[in-house]
Amino acid sequence: MSNETKRDVFDDLLEDLADAHIALDGEGIGKELTNEDKQAYLKDYDNALPDDLPVIPELIGKYLKMWKHDHGDLFQAFDEGTSASLDGTKWESVQDWFSDAKDSFDTFVRAWLLGVWRVEETGEVFKL
Repeated sequence: MSNETKRDVFDDLLEDLADAHIALDGEGIGKELTNEDKQAYLKDYDNALPDDLPVIPELIGKYLKMWKHDHGDLFQAFDEGTSASLDGTKWESVQDWFSDAKDSFDTFVRAWLLGVWRVEETGEVFKL
């Protein structure tokens, strides 16, 4: 396993692309990748969403949004006693997902912390 981050790999790629463009430009075939170009790519990369967004069902997304914005904290979102009748969301359906879906608690927490996830049914990206 490597200790490189995605950013390290991307930086290496930009350096290689810049070298290739410089070499091609010397032969009259390419365009040099400027430092401004490189900085623009890095800024875009920094602002991009993670590659591995959590994927949760629409109902769970509604439940997460409801708790995050309106009702409480993460601990309370997992507490059946406080979750039973909120905003028409059926606690049984939410509870079923938590018990049936692989790594459901981790996925829910990642979506909670990132404030962004992919809706399982539609593939749409939802941001809080």
